[in-house]
Amino acid sequence: MNQKLILEFPNSISVSVKREDLIHPFVSGNKFRKLKYNLLQAKDENQEILLTFGGAFSNHIAAVAYAGKENGFRTIGIVRGDELRDKIAENPTLLFAQNCGMEFVFVSREEYRLKNESSFLENLEEQFGNFYLIPEGGTNELAIKGCQEILTEEDADYDFICCSIGTGGTIAGIINSALPHQKVLGFPALKGDFLKDEIRIFTQNNNWDLITDYHFGGYGKINEHLIAFINQFHLKNNIPLDPIYTGKMAFGIMDMIEKNYFPDQSKILLIHTGGIQGIQGMNKKLKNKQLPTIDIHV
Repeated sequence: MNQKLILEFPNSISVSVKREDLIHPFVSGNKFRKLKYNLLQAKDENQEILLTFGGAFSNHIAAVAYAGKENGFRTIGIVRGDELRDKIAENPTLLFAQNCGMEFVFVSREEYRLKNESSFLENLEEQFGNFYLIPEGGTNELAIKGCQEILTEEDADYDFICCSIGTGGTIAGIINSALPHQKVLGFPALKGDFLKDEIRIFTQNNNWDLITDYHFGGYGKINEHLIAFINQFHLKNNIPLDPIYTGKMAFGIMDMIEKNYFPDQSKILLIHTGGIQGIQGMNKKLKNKQLPTIDIHV
């Protein structure tokens, strides 16, 4: 996708954005990349059902639902939070997925933690029959293969490649395809650096690091400072950011530039992984808390 130069600094640092969010209107960014080869594999196996996992405002759930509809699959979403069962109409993400034909199984948070257990999956097979399993967040070997296609020859001039992190699949693919002179920086949406072990499952390269200072309190946590940054960024650059992933990454990069993290003349590329659909749900939560909202219309 196209790059857009958004900032040039006095010390000759430049920041550009790779608009992966523009790949597809409903299966945007890294979700498109992760699903590409999984959908092909499911077709090769003559599978009829895609089954996956996600939370209330999951970009992944929305993407699988739409991709399944477009490719002729029945889709089933195992959703974290049994209290959501009667609240689909109030949840833009789940309502979208349902309108795409996705069937839901709502489970408690305790039960959701068992999603990788063989007994849990066997119970789902008894209930639905044979299905093609796509992990939470979409990360598996085929997803990594798709994410390796994010960087292209036109990205060779950049010194730093930056992306937000959920499950670690996207950055693993980027790490694998980055050139030797490039440093890949990941910005986790969750607290801690435990994702390093997950990422190492899919890459042997060492040209990367995690920046763990910009999670704003943890997954799904934001404050008025971040909201103001996202709104200002959109106003200035006409590029929407989501509050869970890309907004925190962009905030972190700008802060790191001010703190002289990057050498002079660095060329920095931000990978926009999409996730804009989640803004509607976040704004509903913000309104309920009487906080400022994100001024981006989805």
